[in-house]
Amino acid sequence: MFMMFTMSTIIILISLIMMLLASILSKKSFYDREKNSPFECGFDPKCSARMPFSLHFFLIAIIFLIFDVEIALLLPVIIIMKYSNVLIWLTTSMFFLWILLIGLYHEWNQGALEWTN
Repeated sequence: MFMMFTMSTIIILISLIMMLLASILSKKSFYDREKNSPFECGFDPKCSARMPFSLHFFLIAIIFLIFDVEIALLLPVIIIMKYSNVLIWLTTSMFFLWILLIGLYHEWNQGALEWTN
């Protein structure tokens, strides 16, 4: 136990020393308007390169990722069905599906699934 504590302390200490040395020895960047602006053949840019991002599109993408993870969690349920008790499997599966359906209803009720307003 003491050996593991000593090794973890040494590793953390070496990591902190390396990060400190990297920040001290790193090349300092000077912020300049010309350097921070996008390069368009040497001319001033016509418009901002940073376009505004649609928050609604971001929320739809997050909801898609959540449901994608939920599908990945549902796939092993089919394989487990052979090796488990049918009553326990059915209860667990229905409980998990019920939670997913409540979440879907909540998102639908809040209007998060509507693309146009």
